[in-house]
Amino acid sequence: MLSLAIKQDTYQDIIDLPENMVGEIINGRLETHPRPAPKHAVASSSIGAELVSPFQKGRNGPGGWWIIDEPECHLGPDILVPDLAGWRRQKMPTLPTTAWFDVVPDWICEVLSPSTARLDRIVKMPIYASLGVAYLWLVDPILQTLEAYELHDQRWLLIGSYADDQQIAVAPFGEHTFLLSDLWE
Repeated sequence: MLSLAIKQDTYQDIIDLPENMVGEIINGRLETHPRPAPKHAVASSSIGAELVSPFQKGRNGPGGWWIIDEPECHLGPDILVPDLAGWRRQKMPTLPTTAWFDVVPDWICEVLSPSTARLDRIVKMPIYASLGVAYLWLVDPILQTLEAYELHDQRWLLIGSYADDQQIAVAPFGEHTFLLSDLWE
């Protein structure tokens, strides 16, 4: 009897990718997509700029967080690379000495693009819920929207949808207000 073994993708498959590709291992499969386009990169960088000063550095804000761009998260069998992630310092007092993180983030932000929106919504959102990520933002730089979710009983509860030039203060960073339109410029 002939038996066909299914190859499991590994971290080496990520290491072997060309530099212009981002790789993740999700449900045992290598998922790849190109580095972000300019609108995506501007939105991601702008979110980080809004949050790092008050929440990571404690300037005009409470501090107490690590906010990291594109962290490689080794969480159970999955290797995930959200656009941004945040950890409360009580949960992760110091940064790891490895090139990756193995502590589940408290907050994740995925910036949607045509090549990643389906993966982010259909595949990664349930994984983030099962891991216990408390907050998730989905940002769409084409539609210029932000959807904020909070985890309740391992299910995502939409806590706000924002568009246009709304002034917003969104959990878990509700102490800081910013214009949504600033993310697109």
